[in-house]
Amino acid sequence: MVSKKASLKKSPGQGKLKASPKKGGQNKTLKQGKLKASPKKDEQKQSPSQGVQNTGPEEKRKILIVDDEPNVRKLLRTVLNKKFTVLEAEDGSQAVNMASTEKPDLILMDIMMPKMDGYTSCYALKSEPSTKSIPVVMLTAIDLRLNLQLSKEIGADGYITKPFNSRDLLDNIAHFLAPA
Repeated sequence: MVSKKASLKKSPGQGKLKASPKKGGQNKTLKQGKLKASPKKDEQKQSPSQGVQNTGPEEKRKILIVDDEPNVRKLLRTVLNKKFTVLEAEDGSQAVNMASTEKPDLILMDIMMPKMDGYTSCYALKSEPSTKSIPVVMLTAIDLRLNLQLSKEIGADGYITKPFNSRDLLDNIAHFLAPA
């Protein structure tokens, strides 16, 4: 199996993403982060029956955002809404159910969430024949080598650390949604 890694760097002139504060919290500024993606070669050639849908030019591809932080979901929705149909889940349990019914083209998944964490839900999605071919990119503030390795072992296709840059996020999404 061939494994590819991509590291993207911020170009001059790219801005920061800013999320609104939570009640009683402080503003979060999402800046450039590291991106490591390891797409599996067999996932690049998927048919609609395998879970990744081929859409016509008039139909937007679906991205499922899974994060327990409403401000992060709102920020991601704002960045992605123009090019994609955005679905949202507040925890891993909702993500597994929604992925089974909606069949998104890509899932952006936080790791630390209530009810079912990102690792458990990613493993559940990759264990289910109807959802195993949907690319799952872990999107997390945890920038530890162990978490990156665990994410790969449970079947995650990519790993993006927060803070991140909107251009890098879109480039990573394009990498996983590129035609075979």
